[in-house]
Amino acid sequence: MNLWLLLTINSITLGGLLFLLSAGFSLIFGLMRIPNLTHGSMFMLGAYFGASFFLWYKVDFWLSALAAGVLMAVIGGVIERLVLRRLAGNELAQVLVTLGISFMVADLCLMEWTGDPISVATPAGLTGTTHILGMAFPIYRLAIIVIALVVAVALWLLLDRTRLGAMIRAGVDDPVMARMVGIRVSRLFTIVFALGAGLAGFAGMIGAPILSVYPGLDTDMLPLALVVVILGGTGSLLGSLAGSLVVGVLYNFGQALLPELAYFVLFLPMVLVLALRPQGFFGRRAP
Repeated sequence: MNLWLLLTINSITLGGLLFLLSAGFSLIFGLMRIPNLTHGSMFMLGAYFGASFFLWYKVDFWLSALAAGVLMAVIGGVIERLVLRRLAGNELAQVLVTLGISFMVADLCLMEWTGDPISVATPAGLTGTTHILGMAFPIYRLAIIVIALVVAVALWLLLDRTRLGAMIRAGVDDPVMARMVGIRVSRLFTIVFALGAGLAGFAGMIGAPILSVYPGLDTDMLPLALVVVILGGTGSLLGSLAGSLVVGVLYNFGQALLPELAYFVLFLPMVLVLALRPQGFFGRRAP
């Protein structure tokens, strides 16, 4: 396969995974006004849970991915209700707590699953390549792209066409006014946190056949998600989608063409955006 075509497909695939990871992260950041530093851990823990269901208990791959997402949604909701809720208004404490939880999750994963990488086979029926316009494309990577697009459409319908979505958008745009008109923003915190954690856990499992599952997966993915949110803007679904594609391209092409400067290429746009447009390309200025 042509190198440029391969890099492009890999970039879009990574962008799809990053969108699943960063969409909820962006909404959490926009609504709760804190960077949830456990989000990378949710991705890694979902990957470990899903791999365990799939490899040890012989559960179907897609059911394993859904189960991992549900488990992470429950865990995320519990963390928000029992820990972060008690620290409402204290952003520094919330950031430190989420950082501490991420370290605890990393240690628990190391204790339970050891430090050896876990390889997850591509699900049956999606192995190999397919030919489009005379060019070969990896079927599973195309499937991830399709899944990301379906989730993007579903989230857009949720946010733009439902009462819950209207409340979430109101809470992101102006939480004080949302509370004044009777919206229970604290309940939205739990819903959005659980949704973000569930998407991260699901993404971790469907990304496992490409990335594998290993200690440190959380610290590899979290910085990429942070860059996505900063570029796209907090609370913006369109920003998450656009930012994910940009970061996927920068990361893959940077690693392939300028390996010595790969992180320079990745983080330079983030620095420029923070300096010139702190709200991101699709975010709104804080009221």
